[in-house]
Amino acid sequence: MSTNNVGYNEQAGDAQPEVGQEATPTAASSSSSASTAFGLFSSDTKKNEDLKQMLESSKDSAKLDAMKRIVGMIARGKNASELFPSVVKNVASKNIEIKKLVYVYLMRYAEEQQDLALLSISTFQRALKDPNQLIRASALRVLSSIRVPIIVPIMMLAIKEASADLSPYVRKNAAHAIQKLYSLDPEQKELLIEVIEKLLKDKSTLVAGSVVMAFEEVCPDRIDLIHKNYRKLCNLLVDVEEWGQVVIIHMLTRYARMQFVSPWKEEGILEEYSEKNFYGSEEEQKEKNQEANKPYSMDPDHRLLIRNTKPLLQSRNAAVVMAIAQLYWHVAPKSEAGIVAKSLVRLLRSNREVQYIVLQNIATMSIQHKGMFVPYLKSFYVRSTDPTMIKTLKLEILTNLANEANISTLLREFQTYVKSQDKQFAAATIQAIGRCATNISEVTDTCLNGLVCLLSNRDEIVVAESVVVIKKLLQTQPAHHGEIIKRMAKLLDSITVPVARASILWLTGEYCERVPKIAPDVLRKLAKSFTDEDDLVKLQILNLGAKLYLTNSKQTKLLTQYILNLGKYDQSYDIRDRTRFIRQLIVPNEKSGALSKYAKKIFLAQKPAPVLESPFKDREHFQLGTLSHTLNMKANGYLELSDWPEVAPDPSVRNVEVIEPAKEWTSILGKEKKKKHTDERFYSESEEEEEESDDSSSSSDSESGSDSEQEKKEEEEDSSEQSSESSSTEDDGNRKPKGKSGVSKKGTAVLKSDLDGTEENKVESQTALASSNSESSSAEESSSDSSSESDSESSLETRKKVHTSLPPKKEEKASQEKRAPTKQDVPLLDLDDFSPVSTTTSLHKPTILTPTSAADLEGLSLSSSSLIDVSVPAFVPTRTHELLHRMSGKGLAAHYHFSRQPCVYNDQMVSVQVTLANTTDQKIENIHLGEKKLPTGMKVHVFNPIESLEPGESMTVSVGIDFCDSTQAANFQLCTKDDQFSINIQPPVGELLLPVTMSEKDFKRERGRLTGMNETSTTVTVAPQNSTRLVILQKVVSVANLGVVPSGEDNIHRFAAKTVHSGSLLLVTVEMEEGSTAQLIINTEKTVIGSILLRELKPVLSQG
Repeated sequence: MSTNNVGYNEQAGDAQPEVGQEATPTAASSSSSASTAFGLFSSDTKKNEDLKQMLESSKDSAKLDAMKRIVGMIARGKNASELFPSVVKNVASKNIEIKKLVYVYLMRYAEEQQDLALLSISTFQRALKDPNQLIRASALRVLSSIRVPIIVPIMMLAIKEASADLSPYVRKNAAHAIQKLYSLDPEQKELLIEVIEKLLKDKSTLVAGSVVMAFEEVCPDRIDLIHKNYRKLCNLLVDVEEWGQVVIIHMLTRYARMQFVSPWKEEGILEEYSEKNFYGSEEEQKEKNQEANKPYSMDPDHRLLIRNTKPLLQSRNAAVVMAIAQLYWHVAPKSEAGIVAKSLVRLLRSNREVQYIVLQNIATMSIQHKGMFVPYLKSFYVRSTDPTMIKTLKLEILTNLANEANISTLLREFQTYVKSQDKQFAAATIQAIGRCATNISEVTDTCLNGLVCLLSNRDEIVVAESVVVIKKLLQTQPAHHGEIIKRMAKLLDSITVPVARASILWLTGEYCERVPKIAPDVLRKLAKSFTDEDDLVKLQILNLGAKLYLTNSKQTKLLTQYILNLGKYDQSYDIRDRTRFIRQLIVPNEKSGALSKYAKKIFLAQKPAPVLESPFKDREHFQLGTLSHTLNMKANGYLELSDWPEVAPDPSVRNVEVIEPAKEWTSILGKEKKKKHTDERFYSESEEEEEESDDSSSSSDSESGSDSEQEKKEEEEDSSEQSSESSSTEDDGNRKPKGKSGVSKKGTAVLKSDLDGTEENKVESQTALASSNSESSSAEESSSDSSSESDSESSLETRKKVHTSLPPKKEEKASQEKRAPTKQDVPLLDLDDFSPVSTTTSLHKPTILTPTSAADLEGLSLSSSSLIDVSVPAFVPTRTHELLHRMSGKGLAAHYHFSRQPCVYNDQMVSVQVTLANTTDQKIENIHLGEKKLPTGMKVHVFNPIESLEPGESMTVSVGIDFCDSTQAANFQLCTKDDQFSINIQPPVGELLLPVTMSEKDFKRERGRLTGMNETSTTVTVAPQNSTRLVILQKVVSVANLGVVPSGEDNIHRFAAKTVHSGSLLLVTVEMEEGSTAQLIINTEKTVIGSILLRELKPVLSQG
């Protein structure tokens, strides 16, 4: 489907609307004279002169205001191209805000003003090295928009550099630039393929969709580039943005059709028994039969694609749902394709454009598989508000779904549709009735009688369409329908539609022997009006005359000759040619050829009955959801789906080689790692190693633990399906104790909860060690199945926060022991070099560290200055929230508040104190929490049931809720002995945090790691009474559960916390500036939590 340009422009221009929206209020709030300048009859000349002066001003504030107004003009569709010279001068501005808006403008007009843009090309090249990722990306986008062949080498170099950029946003824009460069200079194809191959290996979900789009544009036939990245793309698909999901799904559909065997064989193949070869032995014949009847087994990678795309059927984006539907239609087994029906029907609630495309695809699907949509028959009933195009498509689908069970219901619907004021739709309904009559023989007579009744309709179009359909129906069973033909012949006096008149004449001539008295009279009447008739009708008059001449020459000979003479001098050459042909054929003379003998057989031969088929039947060979399918013609850029291969290509090409990082760690850390083959030898190591393993004890990071647990479950499912590969992979896992599972034997050791080496602890340690080894080996088996960006991120988080869960005694000992052997600090390592290893879930007592996290521990210096630990909350709010009003609860009232204390039930849960009060004069019994309706992943630890609550009494209970770092509400039922009440608890974002203590040095180091897209900031106008340090601390900690970080600067206030569920670090900085303004900065990997907290803190600091 040739929608690449549309998709790219939507994606590439994503920065414009955002800035436009921000700038619109500024433009709207300008002076009244400014607003009148945009009036319908006013000139923009003076306005633009004013903007030019502001752009040439020496003040940044004036330039910024001008750029906001210009971008506002662009957002409203105004032409601002004449300002290009003035704007492009400011591309080198030092003010970051001005520079961003200048690049937004340049991205819009660089292609139109190429000569002027070339003058600033050196500035764009310098901007490619800018520290700000947005500037680097914008410079690349502007550079790629200059469509001049002379700068192709510069663009090529810029794309190569950007493809290796640390920022995924810049790499994404490099993928966009690839398509532009290819369209400018196709000779660069080979070099661009190298960049595409590199970007396909990228683990960022931000890049995946863009690079696949570039692959589809530049080299869609290079399917070998996808092999190694196939499983990664399948696993990343759910997290990719919606535009990228559509592109990837269409590419994977083509890939599946080329790389996997047809899953339809199992359902379509019938056992065929061929005759035994005369010379073949019985054994050979048996082998052949066994191969032919061998049961179909789906490739695990094929199943991976179908399983990972299924959740996207719930997507809010109609294009994504449609893409998944076409994937299931073309790739999945027929028995599984039915699950897309409900999702497609859901899309019918969208706007009419979406409905049109979806209904077109459903119309094609319903031809082959009626059963998919029969349960949703009522969803396709026509509404009075539907436009004609939607009505026609719904009618088409209803006709396809018609069967013996529902035909009576449908015919009643059709009777209503025929009365519609929309004549085009009424005509289409009559055609649908005709199709139902031919497809379902039980209702043929009923439909025919109904159509005959319509012949007396006042509307000529309805009558004409009925005549045409009746003509086709009579061809299917012409016997005993003389009365219908007589009735239709009478309509010639009143009906004027050419097609209907021609149909009546054809029927009269074809069955003239059944109406011998009426046919000559029809010819007589039409001979009078021959010259005034339409060409279509004239041709049928000639045919009728010829047939009557051959069957009833006594009555019609002279009449036919008269008509032939009229046709001989007609203006249309078609009529003249037909007249000459018929005269020579039916009127014998000396010049007549041999054909005149067979004239009767030629004209009165038995004609085959027309087949009434769906107009969508010929669209089946186009891929669903494409432009070609919509237009029913091959569009430019359409890639046809290949046929299923007879024999599946080698599946091993999709296996990814696992890099063993053991040697790299050895060389970096300078430690010898001996080979250990059994658990006994592991525990017989020196006491020093045992102490080191004890000292590195920590509870594993909860977020990475939960993520890896889910991944592990999915991988185990994958590995269980790979029956043919499982034995080999298990052998590999057993044969490689030095690989991933053997990165650091100390790391896989169980770290004891106490420092005394008791026998009981050793037993627990050995048990957990065995499970750790087995889990790591299973993760190794299926690591090629799931390669995700989150793996490297989770290991980074583990490294950052590994200190937070160390007990104080162990931390001191660890810092003392580890300080001695570590001679130099290890720099932040590139974790992409190390294949991801799943971590185990957090346990309360013994904790198992994975090889990766253990190795990370060895590389970090646990000095006393780098301790990060959960602290006591600086402020506990007393405000309560109403959970259940006493009127709604029939006397039972409930309030809740957040205690800001670690939850005793689970360290990932938020502790909520619920106070229940009995305001009635009767005892309330059996108070408990009932049915829970929780979002995915959310967990609740309920309080024990309260047997009774006396009148006037109240009781406080504790509830633990794992909100999964989300502000979504937890909904459940509060039940008593007699009643149930729906309640919900929604956490403020500040209550999803635990306060953390750290030194100022550690704060700055961690903040340095959380920059770029992990940083959110805004400028706050602080109220005068809020400018003191004490007040700022009170204001901030009252909103969020943050820990106060000591600061050596009076104007900078720092706060730190970690999220309760995942343990992700969140850093808040309030930096007081001159006057009454302050810079509020939040650094965290949880960008959603950061942005919400920023919005909540801003008004608190600014208000009095």
